[in-house]
Amino acid sequence: MKLIYFTLGYSTHDYRFLKAISDGGHEVHFVQLEGNQRQVESRAVPENVHQVIWQGGREPFKWSNLIKLTLDFRRVVKEIQPDLIHAGPIQTCAFIATLSGFRPLLTMSWGFDLMDDVHRNKWWEWVTRYTLERSTFFISDANVTKDKAVVYGMNPEKTIVFPWGVDLDHYSMRNVNDAREGFVLFCNRSWETRYGVDVLARAFVKVAQQREDVRLILLGGGSQGAAIRRILQGGGVEDYVTFGGQVSQIDLPHWYHKADLYISPSHVDGSSVSLMEALACGLPCLVSDIPANKEWVFDDDNGWLFRDGDANDLAEKILAAIAQREKLPEIGRSSRRAAEMRADWKKNAAALMNVYRSLGGKNAQ
Repeated sequence: MKLIYFTLGYSTHDYRFLKAISDGGHEVHFVQLEGNQRQVESRAVPENVHQVIWQGGREPFKWSNLIKLTLDFRRVVKEIQPDLIHAGPIQTCAFIATLSGFRPLLTMSWGFDLMDDVHRNKWWEWVTRYTLERSTFFISDANVTKDKAVVYGMNPEKTIVFPWGVDLDHYSMRNVNDAREGFVLFCNRSWETRYGVDVLARAFVKVAQQREDVRLILLGGGSQGAAIRRILQGGGVEDYVTFGGQVSQIDLPHWYHKADLYISPSHVDGSSVSLMEALACGLPCLVSDIPANKEWVFDDDNGWLFRDGDANDLAEKILAAIAQREKLPEIGRSSRRAAEMRADWKKNAAALMNVYRSLGGKNAQ
């Protein structure tokens, strides 16, 4: 089967999708809307993936370039003559693919497009509905995004939900018997408004003022970096924080294994891959009580929920976790079981191949 995979840039998620598609025996042509602006995956594009050079992929998307991009995407489609286009996020890549007129179109939600971007203004709402009403099929990684897609016009009978999952061999169960000093919190969400790392920073100040043995690992970075550091500096706790920067997928499990508790303070999410990585590594997880997180984390089973955006509640839940440290190994084992049941990428990628077969007809392999 010949297909176009159309996305914003080249992330870890894109690498795994492209590799699964190529390994599945399909001829895949990779089109990037923003290119190096979104180049966050260190690994090379998988073998046998054809990278498409076109008018896009050179700068951040601008609505003023929509006509130019749509016309050139039509040229790309005419030259490749695919059996299927797989595109997302909804309001950018999938919208341009819709305007190209090609079908079948498999639209993929990236979570933030339906949980955040759709609410920007009436134009974004209209684009969302226009795209979904014209999509042949829809996939997402959480029920909450699938339900939103249906609200905006997607045929519920043409949808499937499967978590993007993780490599359970790479993200292995940590050795809970390893001796360590203190209590280590871990967060690797991007330092952008939607991910709430500032909420964690405020909560950590409160916790560290009561517990001298608590430490925090923050990976990544983002536009809120200066504000987050000011919170930590103002609370006098910056010396208790390890700033790990950008970490490769190869090294990432090592960082999870350093921690006693994983925290995701995100305000907006689908099924978070970093949450699934933490579960696979056997970490108890403390996450905001947004709908997608409630599909994965259950109080006193594999972690806890705290009120979204509430630094006081987060601080209280961290202190409560520390107070019951002897229970954490069993909670961690429950985390691993949850990952094995629902977050195995090798199994979940098979669901994508099944969708391709259903849409590709006789051309699908």
